[in-house]
Amino acid sequence: MIPVAIADGLSADDDWRAFVLSAIIALVAGFALIMTCKSERSSALSIQQTFILTVVSWVALPLLGALPFMFSSIGLSFTDAFFEAVSGITTTGATVLTGLDTASAGVLLWRGLLQWIGGIGIVVVAIAVLPQLQVGGMQLFRSEAFDTFGKILPRAAAIAAQLGYIYFGLTIAALLVYSACGMEPFDALVHAMTTIATGGLSNYDASMGHYDTPSIHYSASLFMLLSALPYVRFVQLLNGSAKPLLRDSQVRTFFMVVGLVVVTLAFVRWSLTSEIEPSFRSALFNTVSIITGTGYATEDFQLWGPFAMMVFFLIALSGGCAGSTSCSVKIFRYQVLAAAIKAQIRVIHNPSSVIRARYEGRPISEQVLSSVMAFFMIFFLSLAAVTMTLSFIGLDFVTSLSGAVATLGNVGPGLGDVIGPSGNYSNLPVAAKWTCIIAMIIGRLELLSVFVMLAPAFWQR
Repeated sequence: MIPVAIADGLSADDDWRAFVLSAIIALVAGFALIMTCKSERSSALSIQQTFILTVVSWVALPLLGALPFMFSSIGLSFTDAFFEAVSGITTTGATVLTGLDTASAGVLLWRGLLQWIGGIGIVVVAIAVLPQLQVGGMQLFRSEAFDTFGKILPRAAAIAAQLGYIYFGLTIAALLVYSACGMEPFDALVHAMTTIATGGLSNYDASMGHYDTPSIHYSASLFMLLSALPYVRFVQLLNGSAKPLLRDSQVRTFFMVVGLVVVTLAFVRWSLTSEIEPSFRSALFNTVSIITGTGYATEDFQLWGPFAMMVFFLIALSGGCAGSTSCSVKIFRYQVLAAAIKAQIRVIHNPSSVIRARYEGRPISEQVLSSVMAFFMIFFLSLAAVTMTLSFIGLDFVTSLSGAVATLGNVGPGLGDVIGPSGNYSNLPVAAKWTCIIAMIIGRLELLSVFVMLAPAFWQR
């Protein structure tokens, strides 16, 4: 908050006081926690404590992150401020703010920082925490994630440091490229942070459509794609080994899906405009933005017709690779599901055989299979619950369903006139906003991390 206050002070904006006050409250709260929890004893966290720490962190951080939105000149209500902060920390990219083109530098920078912090946070959780908690099949990457860093890096803090170098390096690279493409330095900084976090909060109401510059759109597409790849592969790449990245079936499948969708939607848009390069560029940018959960937009792709809307809806349920900043279901879970279906079909053809589902040539354990299947079941049940809740509140079916996908999948924009690419969440009823807030948090934490705490057995010693 202090650097943001300085930025506001340098631009002669009175909002610097809001960030100083927020910083003081955060410091007092943090110091109180330190003194309360200070102890001479040191012990490892239990499974229950790790779950609680993970979930509470994603609630406490937005509570503090909401303070500047409440105290600054934009004067958001607590609901709207908390919604904006949760959207930032979870890298969802849904917003209740309008008039961004004239917003203060501090508010815009704070939104970018929230997403940037949330992006590195979820990468660490996905690599260092979720595999150990065996959430949603993430244990499939447990040994790989830790073997990659070696036995000298057993702690989450050390893993976070290694990932932080890569995360920071990608951000600097995006900043330099955006600046070279014509963005103002401040815009380049904020958009670099929200691109690498696959968050999608922009400094303009028109999002990336504010820039009618092909080089910016292509550069953003590249960095969104890079941010949707497993960060473990970047570590291996920096250590001189490109084979794991090239051989990763999850990465190959991800690029195959992106390529297929881009070609299809480029043809759809070309049929409407008869422009080849703009059609390809728009299809590439918006496809990558939605499938990675970034949520930028260069135009209202709802005008491309019902087929394109259905494609965007489906890829929003896809997501990028596990161990990245991207969100939603993730590619590897669909691969595991396809492998399980394939194995089951082979068993039906030959009942006497013993056939195991495989992932990258290795047998998938029953524990991983059941975990992935449980994730699918809980995800779509949660999706139905959020959709029905939003419908009960009074939203139309398209807004309810797409809003559920956009928030539970942490994608950002939905479909329809209200929360579509050209709209935002500001006009939703308060109850609908709180429904979306809950959906964003449980979606970002892979659902099971939250739902396991609802089981009475979880609280037993």
